[in-house]
Amino acid sequence: MFPKVLTHFNPYSNNPIFQAEGPGHWDVKIRERGWILKEGDFFHLWFTGYDGSRSGLKMLGYAWSCDGIHWTRSPCNPIYKKHWVEDMMVLKHEDIYHMFAEGRNDIAQHLISSDAVSWKRVGSLDVRLANGTPIPEGPYGTPVVWFENDQWYLFYERRDAGIWLASSPDMKVWTNINNDQPVMKPGPQPYDQKMIAMNQIIKYQGTYYMIFHGTNAAQKPSLWTTNLAASKDLLHWTKYPGNPLTKPEANQSSGMLIPDGKRFRLYTMHNQVDLNLPQDP
Repeated sequence: MFPKVLTHFNPYSNNPIFQAEGPGHWDVKIRERGWILKEGDFFHLWFTGYDGSRSGLKMLGYAWSCDGIHWTRSPCNPIYKKHWVEDMMVLKHEDIYHMFAEGRNDIAQHLISSDAVSWKRVGSLDVRLANGTPIPEGPYGTPVVWFENDQWYLFYERRDAGIWLASSPDMKVWTNINNDQPVMKPGPQPYDQKMIAMNQIIKYQGTYYMIFHGTNAAQKPSLWTTNLAASKDLLHWTKYPGNPLTKPEANQSSGMLIPDGKRFRLYTMHNQVDLNLPQDP
């Protein structure tokens, strides 16, 4: 269930491959999950830049690459600063790029674009309990969206205490499935004993794979790891017994698996973008 191509990587020798420009720039720091989307031989990178303060507006930046290692920043950065945008993911559906991200106060939101650079905010996601009433007030963030068989699926976390799943036929109203219970909880192993959040979902050889990060929060600031889980139905997940994929002391979270020919690269995206290359067969 857990092939080596998804689990065994070596750090790239010249990490980080992308980082904030620093003091004097709009992106003094970058944070949370950025997103890489590969289209053919072209790589998109969206990231969140801010002034380094907790209250500073989180703005959207963009860069591109032809090899997934060397990046060119958009001269239009920040490309979106009308609303708070962080912890984003992007998928392309029928020639439209759909971005799902956290807004202010960790409220999940939806933005759309026709060119990957100019974005329009659709609004906050309307997530409901199984009985149709709105989910309880409070943050619902780190959205991950999957489209299959004319149905949209939304994975989201609440205070990193678990990962829930909702579905929608049209992205307008999302309704919890799995009896309003999370499809994944922290633990029982130490690496994700206290908090978890989902970063990405892929489908490989008929199995769904979730890339998620977790922490045991034994110290402050928390040290996060990148991890893997597998499922056949999106509801029941088995965590990879070899987790974590990254060492706790490296504090590498917001992981993504990006196709590299017949293999995958593992990127981690928090604070800076680091690359892990597939091990030789």
